[in-house]
Amino acid sequence: MHCPTRALSSLFSGSLSQPFSFHSHRYLCSRSNPIHSHPHSQPQPQLPTPTPITVLRPWEQAAVAVGSAVGAFINPARADFVAALGETTGGPAFHLILERMKASPEGQQILNERPRVIASQVQHAWDMPENTFGGAYAKFMGSRNFSPDDRPPVRFVESEELAYVAQRAREVHDFWHVLFNCPTSVVGELALKMVEFQQTLLPMCFLSVAGASWRLKSEQRAALFKHYGPWAMRAGRSARDLMCIYYEKHLHEDLDEVRSKWGIIPAPLRPKKKVV
Repeated sequence: MHCPTRALSSLFSGSLSQPFSFHSHRYLCSRSNPIHSHPHSQPQPQLPTPTPITVLRPWEQAAVAVGSAVGAFINPARADFVAALGETTGGPAFHLILERMKASPEGQQILNERPRVIASQVQHAWDMPENTFGGAYAKFMGSRNFSPDDRPPVRFVESEELAYVAQRAREVHDFWHVLFNCPTSVVGELALKMVEFQQTLLPMCFLSVAGASWRLKSEQRAALFKHYGPWAMRAGRSARDLMCIYYEKHLHEDLDEVRSKWGIIPAPLRPKKKVV
């Protein structure tokens, strides 16, 4: 039998208790990672073994949600808390996303084939021209020393199918950064969360903005709500359903062309500070 204490214990212990960088909620990968040097020089890793999910009862789910919310509020850099809060509060939204994917031919193909955005599956992007979607993605990841393998696994959902939907939403986040040309600064991450909320209705997106904005300096807060806010509203409405795009099949295409095809409005450049 599950209990809240056991569920919370699994959240606060083991691999999930390791610190993450706030930016995109990831570990920074080692510069020795083959994906940043010679992607084809070493054997390709196998697809990761699915992480067992923990199906929680409503009161257990509430306990984990409250515990992770408190942890995330105290330390927003803890991606394990942020991820757990997203999973325990996102059930209805994940169901809606799943239904939209089933109703879309491309979304249905994604559900059937279950692609993963991991190094062994996207490393060919590092060989693509910079003007392509894949080349821009490789430049984005490499310049920040990010690895696609660093996303935490989904654990607290009610079914294996929903776990994939949640994992997919987590893994395509970097594609969205590239498409929307959104920076990985704190303000940039929160601006992209505004777009994500319109697209997915995941409470965690709204909670991230509401919970983190109070920590921003006045200048950053103004940039978020006055500069990026209006753009995020337009961009979220204009774009195609971001969860129903099989991104991996379009990596070789021109970046500007896929943006136009998917109704993507890139983020405006942040105005430079005036020198008095």
